[in-house]
Amino acid sequence: MTAAPSGSPGGLADLSPLSRRKEQRAWYWYDWANSGYVTTVATVLFAPYLITVAERAACGRVTDADAGFKCTEDLGVLGLSVSPGSLVFYVVTVATIVSALVLPVVGAAADRSARKKTLMARFAWVGSLAAGLMFFVTGSNWQLGAGLLFVANICLGSSLVVYDAILCEIATPDERDRVSSRGWAMGYLGGGLLLAVNLALVTMHDTVGLDTEMAVRISLVSAALWWAGFTLIPYLGLRDRPAVNLVPRSGGLVKESFGQLAVTLRDLRRYPVTLTFLVAYLFYNDGIQTVIVSASVYGEKQLGFATEVLIATILLVQFVAFGGALLFGRVAQRYGSRKVILAGLLIWMAVVTIGMVIPAQQVVPFLALAVGIGLVLGGTQALSRSFYSQLVPRGREAEYFSLYQACERGTSWLGTLTFGLVHQLTDSYRPAIFALIVFFLVGFALLFRVDPVRGIREAGNTPPSVV
Repeated sequence: MTAAPSGSPGGLADLSPLSRRKEQRAWYWYDWANSGYVTTVATVLFAPYLITVAERAACGRVTDADAGFKCTEDLGVLGLSVSPGSLVFYVVTVATIVSALVLPVVGAAADRSARKKTLMARFAWVGSLAAGLMFFVTGSNWQLGAGLLFVANICLGSSLVVYDAILCEIATPDERDRVSSRGWAMGYLGGGLLLAVNLALVTMHDTVGLDTEMAVRISLVSAALWWAGFTLIPYLGLRDRPAVNLVPRSGGLVKESFGQLAVTLRDLRRYPVTLTFLVAYLFYNDGIQTVIVSASVYGEKQLGFATEVLIATILLVQFVAFGGALLFGRVAQRYGSRKVILAGLLIWMAVVTIGMVIPAQQVVPFLALAVGIGLVLGGTQALSRSFYSQLVPRGREAEYFSLYQACERGTSWLGTLTFGLVHQLTDSYRPAIFALIVFFLVGFALLFRVDPVRGIREAGNTPPSVV
């Protein structure tokens, strides 16, 4: 059976199921690929390592033997005094702000390009190169580390914009919940497996004749190779398609991209349901991301758990999230993604409520709470991606997904700011974690108002059989 040209009406539906399934299986692997960087580098290992390097530059002595040493000197950064312990957070903040400005342009360029998979892979390989070069961040060379972290994060966000947009090309409306959920599940499984290996290497570095620093540096390289190597699978397995529904613009690709971005921002008012969902997502996703970021601090500082317990908890969440994403995908096929996301948000509210009252130094309740987090973590994120894909106009998927990513990054500091302010006012992390329920309540209320059938039809798309 010959597939209809991708630019023809109903082109997605005309693709043979076998061809779609083959591309979908290749597409899953980019979640697996980039999650190696996200878990090993961005989430767990590189931040404390770079802080140590920065402290060495500021104070002149930080080694394994100086575990109890606290550096009180500042770094000089562009004429400003910066605490070594805050360096990573400032770099991530700057990268977040720049991403909010850059990603919409990347999305507009992707929609005007007939080589989406190539664009995605190039961003991935530049990002993985930056991650691999982190091996050379040694001594007091914090500047190299800060620059590489900035580049890697920008490239990761850019690649994800294109990757998410490809979902709309390789899956019909009825398939997207399943495909998105399997991609997220693959990501949690792959990221968890690599993190487990690297944490074992760092924890037992003495048995293989390495010091802690070298074990961390080797782990960073492994994540870079993982990201670059597994990106080959979607690069070889996906096919490029010509752009469709373009708004004519004069000038080169960059000028055209800015022009189409301006049109998108103006036209977003024509899709009120899409806009409402986007705002709802910003709130509840901010709550989710803050729970993830603050969980280890809460476990250590408020509940008094040792590092070994926290490491085990991180891995538990990763592997439970694998199953949670698959489970939510199956349930969504029966009840619709919006209803399942709403149910997931109720569980998130229960999580922060239980987290506020969980007893200190009681491992079993803490691990049970981690299971609850893992269960809804992958599911709510995967279904949010697939549900949003139904609400974006055909031919402008990357552009709208860039707004999805950019708005998420541009407001991702609200939850952590709330968490920090409540802790400062109360001197306790318990009310701080409970305060995050506001983000889930607002997100739930806005999502409840979303009419999915209306939104899908406003965007010119066909509603799936179960909405």
